[in-house]
Amino acid sequence: MPKLLIGSHVSTRGGFSKAAIRAREQGGRSFQYFPKNPRSLRLKEWSSTDAAACKAYCSEYQLQSIAHSPYPVNPAHGRERGQELYDLMVTSLRNDLDIAEACGSKGIVVHFGHLHSSDPLEGYHNIINCLNDVLGGWQGNAKILIENQAGDHGPMGTTLEEMVQIRQLCRDSGSIGFCLDTCHAYAAGLWNGGIDEALLEKGDRLGYWSALCGVHLNDSKYPYGSKKDRHARVGQGYIGTEGMRWITEQEAVRGIPVVLESEAGSDGTHQEDIQMIQSWQ
Repeated sequence: MPKLLIGSHVSTRGGFSKAAIRAREQGGRSFQYFPKNPRSLRLKEWSSTDAAACKAYCSEYQLQSIAHSPYPVNPAHGRERGQELYDLMVTSLRNDLDIAEACGSKGIVVHFGHLHSSDPLEGYHNIINCLNDVLGGWQGNAKILIENQAGDHGPMGTTLEEMVQIRQLCRDSGSIGFCLDTCHAYAAGLWNGGIDEALLEKGDRLGYWSALCGVHLNDSKYPYGSKKDRHARVGQGYIGTEGMRWITEQEAVRGIPVVLESEAGSDGTHQEDIQMIQSWQ
């Protein structure tokens, strides 16, 4: 079975190559980073030299990475907030893809999105159109990685069926994969937080696991089915060590970036949690 590539979200302060170095220094085999300001859709003018250095460093030390697109990205909104903002979102996502490709990353994590409408089909339609527009003419290896949601903004994006259907209905499905957030899955009632053979079977049947490209390994500060998106450090939440260990033992999560998004330890890094999880193997 492939190795568990555990790592964490790291800062890009000093550049993308510095983020890769930072990840390895705390014992990570993978990492996640923001390609630009996470609070804005403003495009980033980035250094191709720095990105190439990041890619080379990751290749040398066998690190894998994923990028996380800014929080304002919501493909389910479509054009409801105006054509100008929609065009900016599409351009911003393409900017993220370009950066991820240059850094050698697996792809960009994008939240499924939500729409306050009585017709959820409108939201699904918007997501498909948005992803089609972003990927039009895309020739790179980096993918859009759709992340499941906790349900705090409504039921959209909380089931495997939705993820798979959206991917299948897009023109460039080969450039779309998935990122599983364990806290979101638990909060949404998708995963029971323990040994869940039904989840494994459903993922196999739908083709979800074969398109999985990243994992956010987060415990939950709230109980099962709470629909609250609040991450806890692994083993310190309602899921607990046994459940988190079980998920890391599954073949589908091996060989791809598995990253921590919870608060850091007393030293300001995730080194303590990374070492604990590696000790399980």
